[in-house]
Amino acid sequence: MSKTLFHLAFPVTDIAQAKAYYVDGLGCTPGRENTHALILNLYGHQLVAHLTKEPLTPQRTIYPRHFGLIFTEQTDWETLLQHVQQKQLSFRELPKNRFPGSPLEHRTFFLEDPFYNLMEFKYYCHPEAIFGSYEYAEIGDRA
Repeated sequence: MSKTLFHLAFPVTDIAQAKAYYVDGLGCTPGRENTHALILNLYGHQLVAHLTKEPLTPQRTIYPRHFGLIFTEQTDWETLLQHVQQKQLSFRELPKNRFPGSPLEHRTFFLEDPFYNLMEFKYYCHPEAIFGSYEYAEIGDRA
């Protein structure tokens, strides 16, 4: 099978502000842009910021809606964490270890962009937990 890319479109109310956050802040590579949309490359995946006139409001918790990446190397997760700390991006949830000492253990942090879109970035200590470990029921934090 050839390489398959993930695509996600999300709402923003200002293209220039979205570009500043995602390119200058998060480190995405910009793609095509016009007055109503901006294509972004996030680690080889396509994000598209679409302009909306609808009012955007924050979620009460990190659930149900967020998107992000799972790093397969802990050093890559740590490098992004250092980058976003240096750029002083807003954390919705600070870095932490979930399920420490268990086969589901992973490191995670959440960011919130200026438009209330939530992003989670994580690294699993045991790669089989990404899709497997069916004998465990834990998923995320309690809402």
